[in-house]
Amino acid sequence: MPNTEQAKKRLRQDERRRVHNKAISSAMKTAVKKVMQAETPEAAAAALPEAVKRVDKAAKRNIIHANAAARKKSQLARAAAK
Repeated sequence: MPNTEQAKKRLRQDERRRVHNKAISSAMKTAVKKVMQAETPEAAAAALPEAVKRVDKAAKRNIIHANAAARKKSQLARAAAK
């Protein structure tokens, strides 16, 4: 457990950030899954912009690496094209 006031505050901040980052990551994964598991190409194409938006926001906030975001967007585009 933290002893100093500074360490206690860092613990509170870290927990708040962890929960917030987890929510963004979860929303991103759900949007990606909608594209990957779409029944029709039209459904995949409709879900693609939202998924790309979520991936970009996660990368912008350093929740995922920029290269991982680029790779994920490429995978989504290929999946939607099939």
